[in-house]
Amino acid sequence: MTVSGNSLPHESAHLHVAGQATYIDDLPELAGTLHAALGLSPVAHGKLLSIDVAGLLALPGVSAILVAADIPGINDCGAIIHDDPILADGTVHYLGQPMFAVLSTHRETARRVAARAKQFVQIEPLPAVLTPEAAHASGHHVVPPMHLQRGDVDQAMREAKHLLNGQLHIGGQEQFYLEGQISYAIPKENKGMLVHCSTQHPSEMQHAVAHALGLPAHNVLIECRRMGGGFGGKESQSALFACIAAVAANKLQRPVKLRPDRDDDFMITGRRHCFVHDYEVGYDEQGRLMGARVSMISRAGFSADLSAPVMTRALCHFDNAYYLPAASLQGYCARTNTQSNTAFRGFGGPQGALAIEVILDTIARKTGQDPLDVRLINLYGTTDRNTTPYGQVVEQNVLRPLIDQLVQSSDYRARRKAISAYNASSPVLKKGLALTPLKFGISFNVVHLNQAGALVHIYSDGSILVNHGGTEMGQGLNTKVAQMVAHTLGVHVQRVRVCATDTSKVANTSATAASTGFDLNGQAAADAAQHIKDRLIAHLAQRDNVAAASIVIQDDCVLVGGQAQSFDALVMDAYLARVQLWSDGFYATPKLHWDGAKLQGRPFYYFAYGAAASEVLLDTLTGECKVLRADVLHDVGQSINPALDMGQIEGAFIQGMGWLTNEELWWHPDSGKLMTHAPSTYKIPTASDCPADFRVHLFDNVNMEDTAYRSKAVGEPPLLLPFSVFLAIRDAISSTGDHLIDPPLRAPATPEAILNALDAVKAARP
Repeated sequence: MTVSGNSLPHESAHLHVAGQATYIDDLPELAGTLHAALGLSPVAHGKLLSIDVAGLLALPGVSAILVAADIPGINDCGAIIHDDPILADGTVHYLGQPMFAVLSTHRETARRVAARAKQFVQIEPLPAVLTPEAAHASGHHVVPPMHLQRGDVDQAMREAKHLLNGQLHIGGQEQFYLEGQISYAIPKENKGMLVHCSTQHPSEMQHAVAHALGLPAHNVLIECRRMGGGFGGKESQSALFACIAAVAANKLQRPVKLRPDRDDDFMITGRRHCFVHDYEVGYDEQGRLMGARVSMISRAGFSADLSAPVMTRALCHFDNAYYLPAASLQGYCARTNTQSNTAFRGFGGPQGALAIEVILDTIARKTGQDPLDVRLINLYGTTDRNTTPYGQVVEQNVLRPLIDQLVQSSDYRARRKAISAYNASSPVLKKGLALTPLKFGISFNVVHLNQAGALVHIYSDGSILVNHGGTEMGQGLNTKVAQMVAHTLGVHVQRVRVCATDTSKVANTSATAASTGFDLNGQAAADAAQHIKDRLIAHLAQRDNVAAASIVIQDDCVLVGGQAQSFDALVMDAYLARVQLWSDGFYATPKLHWDGAKLQGRPFYYFAYGAAASEVLLDTLTGECKVLRADVLHDVGQSINPALDMGQIEGAFIQGMGWLTNEELWWHPDSGKLMTHAPSTYKIPTASDCPADFRVHLFDNVNMEDTAYRSKAVGEPPLLLPFSVFLAIRDAISSTGDHLIDPPLRAPATPEAILNALDAVKAARP
């Protein structure tokens, strides 16, 4: 049986179906467990004058109260910059910021007491800055401005035949993981602390908890078997919950669980950054870009969190699939008195790339061309016009053949004509069609994060256990790693078991993020497996006096000099001969270099490519829109598990479609309260929103770089595919003005946004 390239089921699929997959809240609670709930700030900005701890303790059922002064170490859980307090101390920075924790033997009691926070605190209100535009205008930023420059933009603008100026508003997005934030801290002997944490970054949690406790990292053990979703929301922001649970457990010497309700989760945590783009581009008569000057303002929230690297990736993905001869890109991370925004699938890349797609869409209307033709004329080349604004050469560029294949398979040209005919005869319902490509860089844009470790054990009965530094959040990472180990050793995948991620097994791991989970951990596990395989082969060569090159281990069978034996027999024989049957493995992504000050270098090991064509039907009276059909062709290199990759592509498409169509965030303009803080007010896509005709295919390709099984990352890149949905909506709106007027459509394209754009087109018609 071929292990690699085979659509094996997810390693926990049978457990998920049976309801037996264990998440943190499913773990049996130890005797004496206390439950924590958080008292949240009722104002967006103010001086925290006092907390009535005695009054809170006097309430029935309260076991303890935790405030900032109870933290023995550092009151900070900032991912990069130390500006993110675990519990508010002296100042509250946003409505919903945790000020104290209530501990009780009953979770419901803790929640009810915490909900009365306003009665037990004194806060002197301060002026609050609630929008990124206002923060930027006042010079409030969490990090210094960033600038990415290539060429002489002023000269490019002077030489351009046409200039285009505009502004694009892009909303943020909730991660909406099915399993919310949760940590369960258990004190151990000699100042040890075990924390079961739903996190994408166990090592960061280990360090955050250790700093909060004032202890060395080796005192803290973080364990995560699986998460019920993460999407970036559990990369850095799980730290606050882990730290509070651990500090309380340390103080009281009792196990403490902290699982906020969904509403509190929304109010406390950040999400995808909102962006505002102000742009000026120059182009020629064919619509070819000559220069671009862009200002990007993101809603960072009150602290830095991961806003700086998110903005870096946004700047590096503004080009998307297109060559820019000259560019001046400015990035500003605006400090607002709202939740600190954080990582989200795509990590700024989608916000940066959407802008240029809208720009090209507008240029197509200005020049009277099909938007696809304008995109094609601006594509990166293969021998020239192939260097990004940040200096990386676009290698193995398959954009044109991939797009050509999709144009043909989706019947784009004929459907374009048919839609024009439909719209001409349909006064109320309008159809729209768009085809958009993507180019997405794979690697952390901080070089030292591109490393991973793993441990592989072969037991004397031939079974195999793997531990690696990545985390499983439903994406199938453990399944792929098991396949990679089996592929390397030449055995059946049923022999391989991947255990929980554990900071005591593999140290100093990077987050499972930036689509690097399998690239890094798959290679590290393969490296460990290869060490063991080399020892087994060396043992056989010495035992049977044969050349090592003549020995083959494949499909659970060992061939030595024409004689076959089982893998089990080989392992037992090696054990009796005292051959080491376990090994560590390590991998560091090669070829990367990056100047963070100049934003120049090679931040990405390779690029993933894809394209999608989407057709929508729009009701011009209500603003309601439905996706009729979506054709997707995506490059995952040589897939080690096509079924898992297809699932990731389909899921990313729907998630990205939700971001751009119906997931709208809204803060109250006066109080700063997040009003869309529950499923009742924040709407994610449902099954009925999926395209009725949804065609997803993998592009036939092999990664030129030496990745695990020559595959390509598939977590984040496909989230850019539903750009085609947003632009198809623009196309349908544009048809109401005979495609002569550019629709001022903001994202997400909610019915309200669509009606506003329709009104603007109607008002601008001659």
